[in-house]
Amino acid sequence: MSKKPQVKNKEMDNIVSLAKRRGFIFPSSEIYGGLSSAWDYGPLGVQLKNNLEQFWWREMTQLHDNIVGIDAAIMMHPRVWEASGHVENFSDLMVEDTVTNERFRFDLLPEECQQEMKSPKGNPLSEPRQFNLMFATHMGPVADAGSKVYLRPETAQGIYVNFKNVAQTSRVKVPFGIAQVGKAFRNEIVTKNFIFRTCEFEQLEMQYFVHPKEDEKWFEFWKEQRINYYDKLGIRRDKLRFHQHGPDELAHYAKDAFDIEYEFPFGWKELEGIHNRTDFDLSRHSEFSGKDLTYLDDQTSERYLPYIIETSAGLTRGVLMALCDAYEEQELEGGDSRTVLHLHPRIAPITVAVFPLVKKDGLAELARDLERELREDFSTFYDQSGAIGRRYRRQDEVGTPFCITVDYDTKEDNSVTLRYRDSMEQVRVPITELVGTIKQAVKEYRRV
Repeated sequence: MSKKPQVKNKEMDNIVSLAKRRGFIFPSSEIYGGLSSAWDYGPLGVQLKNNLEQFWWREMTQLHDNIVGIDAAIMMHPRVWEASGHVENFSDLMVEDTVTNERFRFDLLPEECQQEMKSPKGNPLSEPRQFNLMFATHMGPVADAGSKVYLRPETAQGIYVNFKNVAQTSRVKVPFGIAQVGKAFRNEIVTKNFIFRTCEFEQLEMQYFVHPKEDEKWFEFWKEQRINYYDKLGIRRDKLRFHQHGPDELAHYAKDAFDIEYEFPFGWKELEGIHNRTDFDLSRHSEFSGKDLTYLDDQTSERYLPYIIETSAGLTRGVLMALCDAYEEQELEGGDSRTVLHLHPRIAPITVAVFPLVKKDGLAELARDLERELREDFSTFYDQSGAIGRRYRRQDEVGTPFCITVDYDTKEDNSVTLRYRDSMEQVRVPITELVGTIKQAVKEYRRV
């Protein structure tokens, strides 16, 4: 085995360890032995996830005058999933090791295993069979065929069935978009790589409705918009790439599709998909519901079914990307070292940490008061335990971009030491100028 995969595996192990140790992500139900594919987000993890969601929402709605939001129900009418093709097509070929009873997605097995119909352990495999990925449940007091519903496997269908409602109530005109953040559920056969592939996850989706003759123009527009979004997050561009779906990869609804992939420690994997879905979705829902979902252009009197350009990203997958991209183990001068998360200040769980140099002589009280004042503008943290260098290291490890130290000079000149995480530079700043200085540093942030 080459050295490179070993290094990458070690890096991933270190990231997973840090995530649990510092309160980002815990195994779900851990005291009962955990539940495969389920994870809980701790105090820092939920803040990171919320910050990412808010960053995306601002980029996709607030900064556009023709994109609005929606929050559709998780459980929908069963006919929705018949119209979308999920009942018929949303399945994987599954095989089972006849000795160990382990289950595998047939298409993800090595080629030699597929040809010989043997598991990675060399045991015979069962015949491939279809395995539907949707979670089914029942609504109402009686569990029968008439009460069967599904936990949604994607959030997009909630947007499509509300197309008319949004168009009529928001007075938007084509081209326009509908954005949504929400949970989705897939009964995945294979769940691995920490939180990368799980049965319960959150999606960041925007469906952009366009004139059928302008689909290719808007498809290229959103490709560019979405790759540039990751620059704004401070993600390293050399870790990102486009992957175009070939004829054998295209979904049944897609005219064209590109994935934005990120190079995780375990390889290049999909972060987000940009798809030209044509008028497939609106035409299917119009057919199955019997409702007219065409759009009437009040300027030209033309009536048509819009084409849809979809951007679909995983929020929880984005959390993993942010952690992996930010993680670094640095060797410093004098034989010292530190672990640091270079998270963009806009998404870091803690923006500013405030420390008193010592706990005595009124410094702790001054630092406490300052931390409370800064809460109005930033996510803050107070720490008075341990040597100041150790406190810096603790904040470096969770990605806090700015640390403030209140010392004896503060009592004399009303200034503090502001430390920058990435460069470890320290400067004196008057307390009256702190908020403005930090806000400007966030606005101008570039990873060192």
